[in-house]
Amino acid sequence: MHAEEVKEIIESQLENSQVITAGEGCDFQVTVISEQFNGLMPVKKQQLVYQCLNEYIANGTIHAVTIKTYTPAQWQALQG
Repeated sequence: MHAEEVKEIIESQLENSQVITAGEGCDFQVTVISEQFNGLMPVKKQQLVYQCLNEYIANGTIHAVTIKTYTPAQWQALQG
């Protein structure tokens, strides 16, 4: 699997999200920026992203994934 495929999977399931991916093979780093994360605890944010990838983790296509999640406001604050 390629990083671009991981990006497409997450973006197709988390509407209006921005996804930045890195990695290849079965080990990926994923940054997800989404309004859906507003008001959620960090673990719940990660669960939303894992739900998108569970099928691929279960069948071994993805072995390891590191997830960072941000609201658009949090992401903008990091960039400034």
